[in-house]
Formats: sequence, structure tokens, C-alpha cells
Amino acid sequence: MDSNPSPEIQVARDAAAKLGDADQVIIITINYAKNQIGAVTYGKTKQLWSGANLLGLHAYAAVHAAIENGDNCDE
Repeated sequence: MDSNPSPEIQVARDAAAKLGDADQVIIITINYAKNQIGAVTYGKTKQLWSGANLLGLHAYAAVHAAIENGDNCDE
């Protein structure tokens, strides 16, 4: 789905292309210095993006919970 022009989505599109033309991409970002967690999702079609977005929400929640639990690698 190429309608979103944001640079974060472009990174996910590029990753999809470079990772064997993936149908969906989910990227979780962590910045300990800024105390931020982010997620970017991409799907080739609106339906695939919808599924990637749902999986991304679950992945984000799991990472957030793990960090809150102290299961992280910030040194």
C-alpha cells in the first residue's frame, strides 16, 4: 500500500523490498535515551496492512510490557 508518504513507512517499504518482497513488515523501535517505543507497519494492500497493523499493536504491547518488567538491554 503505497499511499502513505511518511519517511517511517518508506523505511518499512524498503525493508519489504529488500527482504524478499515481503507482504507485511512490522518494525519496533526503542530509544532508551528518550524513553520511547515506536512501531511502524506496512502491508502491500490495505488488507495486508490492516493485518500487519494489528500484529504490530500486539508486538508493541509485548515489547512495552517486557521493558516495564525490566526485560531489556539498555546499558
